[in-house]
Amino acid sequence: MLEVKYEKSKGLTDTKLSYCPGCAHGIVHKLVAEALVELDILDRAIAIASVGCSVFSYQFFNCDAQQAPHGRACALATGAKRVLPDNIIFTYQGDGDLASIGIAETIHAANRGENITVIFINNAIYGMTGGQMAPTSLIGQKTTTSQDGRNQPNHGNPIKISEMFATIEGVAYLERVSVYDPKHVLNAKKAIKKAFQYQKENRGFTMIEVVSTCPVNWGMTPVDAMKWAKSDMEPVFPLGIFKDKGAE
Repeated sequence: MLEVKYEKSKGLTDTKLSYCPGCAHGIVHKLVAEALVELDILDRAIAIASVGCSVFSYQFFNCDAQQAPHGRACALATGAKRVLPDNIIFTYQGDGDLASIGIAETIHAANRGENITVIFINNAIYGMTGGQMAPTSLIGQKTTTSQDGRNQPNHGNPIKISEMFATIEGVAYLERVSVYDPKHVLNAKKAIKKAFQYQKENRGFTMIEVVSTCPVNWGMTPVDAMKWAKSDMEPVFPLGIFKDKGAE
């Protein structure tokens, strides 16, 4: 008799993922789903889908979900959590959605210490809309709206969300992770699971920033994109825990 060693998480539906080959969204979806199941909170989880490549995440997570207008995921999550305080509420947002149009909603949710969890995917570019420069795009990075490369005088520097949010009192736990190799995938899962655990314990606002990839808009193969995330993105967005009130 064959023994099952691995199977798809019950936290994911059977809907086929819509992401491009090599995109790390699928990896992070898997980690979020596994964390929800392992913490036994899937049946009371509510996902808030953003606008971007992950716009259809409400079809992928096997829990209740709500679609938010562009950038308003944390505002919607705040309302859901206040109405349903016993539910586990999480947003799933890209850098364009969170760090650009949604930066105000996200900052103020953190400042209020809303007991929600934010999964923030940082791939340094607008993915769904054609590869435009994002707030997190690197200096020198070429995009459809910075064809000669991002430069500081005209475009400013990449916004470092984790460093910025670490100064906010209402944040209970904040860590930046990556998924470019198995070791870091395991660490990312540990961080996501911890963020949900803190929400279960009513500790306040938690956010996990994931340094991710966008091979198509970066103009790279999936393998090269993973290498670039490590060689070029990680020096600008160093990994680590930026705030952990549970460890204080």
